Amino acid sequence: MFEEKLNIFEKRYEELNNKLYQPDTASDPEEYQKVMKEYKEIEPIVEEYTKYRQAKAIIEEAAEIINDSTADIEMKELAQEESSAAKIELEEIKQNIKLLLLPKDQNDDRNVIVEIRGGAGGEEAALFSAVLYRMYSMYADKKGFRTELLNVNATELGGYKEISFMINGQGAYSCLKFESGVHRVQRVPETETQGRIHTSTVTVAVLPEAEDVELEINPKDLQIDTFRSSGAGGQHINKTESAIRITHLPTGTVVECQDERSQYKNKDKAMRVLKSRLLQAKRDEQAQAVAQERKSQVGTGDRSERIRTYNYPQSRVTDHRIGLTLYKLDEILNGNIDEIIDALITAYRAEQLREGLEI
Repeated sequence: MFEEKLNIFEKRYEELNNKLYQPDTASDPEEYQKVMKEYKEIEPIVEEYTKYRQAKAIIEEAAEIINDSTADIEMKELAQEESSAAKIELEEIKQNIKLLLLPKDQNDDRNVIVEIRGGAGGEEAALFSAVLYRMYSMYADKKGFRTELLNVNATELGGYKEISFMINGQGAYSCLKFESGVHRVQRVPETETQGRIHTSTVTVAVLPEAEDVELEINPKDLQIDTFRSSGAGGQHINKTESAIRITHLPTGTVVECQDERSQYKNKDKAMRVLKSRLLQAKRDEQAQAVAQERKSQVGTGDRSERIRTYNYPQSRVTDHRIGLTLYKLDEILNGNIDEIIDALITAYRAEQLREGLEI
């Protein structure tokens, strides 16, 4: 069964390879990109399958020598060594193939919209929202992604009651999709005179950007209001009604955008956020209906789930879903979160393997 499945991939790989050199494909840029994309997706599987067959061939040849009564002891010992090494390699190749055969999240390559809101803790929560925004912005810069501000509701002390922004880049969602949930901070606030540690919370929502073809919104279902921007940003903000508020009447979903001076640009950004929220709500509903009992150990992505604690006195960051604790708070808040993200992805894949493919 396993090898039959891999044979299908190999055959398809050959078909795609031939198709790439056909004049019809080469002359159509859109078709060429489509074929090349599938070709690149299958290529690692085929490469591992080639290694798999080579390892199996070594084991089979070694078995013939070991069972050959005419072979001398030295030849048999050498064959045994080669067989043992090939069996170890074969298990590693199987594991690699398992990972490659896991179903891919169709959203992984998309841009993301990140929404950060202060939770319990008032001004302290708003200040930590600003810290998380800085962390994700610095992470995006390190990855070569581009950050685009969508909406800000700032406080007088420089915190954010709410901030939403887009991170543009190939694979942005695959990197950040496990960041949704409640982030808890434990630290002594600047306003605290007696040095007591306070606990505050911030909620983070990570949404893959919706594509226009995925969701049709009836204009009659929208209530669009304009208002004057508020908060830091320049003298113009209290003089022009450039800020946009869009309400999706059937669901009651409300989106605001006031980052741009142009009303048109704010409306465009707000619509992008609205579509992504509505599409995510639809996906969440479908996922709960078909897989309520199958929850990965890295969490459900529910924004009400406490996922991580940032403890300032101990310079500690703990991700509660996978039990990961790192004593490098400053590094992490400066955008060096790859170690956490990689650990979450590894845990998620391990969970998929336990639930799925047997070889």
